[in-house]
Amino acid sequence: MKKLRENPWFKLATNVYALIGLFFVIWMVFLDTNSLLIYLNLEQKLSELERQKATLERDIATDKKTLVQLNDSIGLERYAREKYKMKRKNEDVYLIEYADSVP
Repeated sequence: MKKLRENPWFKLATNVYALIGLFFVIWMVFLDTNSLLIYLNLEQKLSELERQKATLERDIATDKKTLVQLNDSIGLERYAREKYKMKRKNEDVYLIEYADSVP
């Protein structure tokens, strides 16, 4: 019994402060509402949302440039011809498709 009490692990396991500290660490890492696991999950979601925000901001900038180009009649006509394949009266439109562009 005396040999067991002299073991450093036994002393650590019976130390009240060490037990309370271990309980506190386990509580904070796994059981608390602000636990480490929840924090890591929220950080992952935040980084995903920031990437999505950057993508949407790039799309907004592209759309703003398109709107500026559509303010004059020449830009509007070009956009209608390219995107919607519109044409003027008495005009023929030929669509050329390349073999690698057709699925």
